Amino acid sequence: MAAYSKSYEVQMRRGVVELCILALLSKKACYANDIVLAMQQARMIVVEGTIYPLLSRLKNSGYLVYRWEESKQGPPRKYYVLSESGVEYLKELLACWQETEQVVNTILDGVEGCISDEPLPRATTPEEGKED
Repeated sequence: MAAYSKSYEVQMRRGVVELCILALLSKKACYANDIVLAMQQARMIVVEGTIYPLLSRLKNSGYLVYRWEESKQGPPRKYYVLSESGVEYLKELLACWQETEQVVNTILDGVEGCISDEPLPRATTPEEGKED
C-alpha cells in the first residue's frame, strides 16, 4: 500500500475515533484501557495517548461522567459512562455518520468495475494534444 494511502487511512480513522468511543461507552462503563483494547480488537488501532486527551475533552464538554472503582490489579480505575447530553451527542454523531456513509456509498457505487490493474492513460494538457 502506498505511503499516502496509509496517511489517508490514519486521517479517516481519526475522524471516527470519537464516535467509536461514545458508542463503546453507550454499551457499558469502561476505563481507558478497556476502550483501547475494544478498539484494537475491532482493528481500530489507537493508543492510550490518543484516548486520554479525548476522554478529558468529552468529560469537560459534559458528554461523559466517571466514577472510581478499586482494582484488584493496582490503583483505582476511572470508569467513564455517557451523561444524558453524551447520549444526545452520540445520537447526533451517529446520524451524521449514517448520512455520510450513505452519501459515500452512493458515490462509490459501481467504482470497482471502473478500476483495473492496468495503468490509467496519462492525462494530456491542451498544448500536448495539438497536432503540428
